[in-house]
Amino acid sequence: MLTSTSFDAAASASEAVAFVHTSAPVAVQPARAPMPAAFRPSRNDEALADVLRHPGIWRRGTKPASTSTAQSTGFAALDALLPGGGWPRGALSEILIGEDGLGECSLVLPALAALTQARRRVALIGPPYVPYAPAMVEAGIDLSQLVHIDAGATDTHWTAEQCLRAGCCGAVLNWLPRADYQQLRRLQLAAETGAAIGFVFRPLSAASQASPAALRLSISASSDGPRIDILKCRGRLGDTSTAIRLRA
Repeated sequence: MLTSTSFDAAASASEAVAFVHTSAPVAVQPARAPMPAAFRPSRNDEALADVLRHPGIWRRGTKPASTSTAQSTGFAALDALLPGGGWPRGALSEILIGEDGLGECSLVLPALAALTQARRRVALIGPPYVPYAPAMVEAGIDLSQLVHIDAGATDTHWTAEQCLRAGCCGAVLNWLPRADYQQLRRLQLAAETGAAIGFVFRPLSAASQASPAALRLSISASSDGPRIDILKCRGRLGDTSTAIRLRA
């Protein structure tokens, strides 16, 4: 049996409990007003198209757009296989050779002649043999635009990187018997910065190693003469393994 006193006590206790439960702040999520149309982010298709047109971007399943960021190799058969029709500018091209004298110099001479005739400087960094000037002149190279830097084995990579990055060279040729991925990556980035053609000559045994180069070619001996294989070609659709013949 409840008396008025007990009822009042029960009521007071109930109010106290209610007070305890309601005294804590309650987070109420305000209704979010719709964003005015003027402040809504809009898709800029034109800006996106500009980004996708950048030569450094390639979308799988699309045909690479023809650009002027390539230098003709001077060999029609090879140009036809390379995006842009030649050596990629602002990128690294690796030439892997089975042995010296297979035509690796003949492969780059036409491009070097075109660059020097256009008053673009070409740097040779640490070549294994002394360049033969009469043969270069006969190939059309302007010797006044040719720089031969006899860097030591420990300095050749650093020297080539500085020449590529400087932006004053059309092409930089570098011989690296031993190089790791990080060194090649630095050369690739330097070529991009200086918009130069970076040529790196390495042994054929390096073909199995990973490389950041945009283009990798190998030159090996065969019964029909030197054979060029395209091992890697950025921006080329389908199978990249294609062989052509080179006259040494």
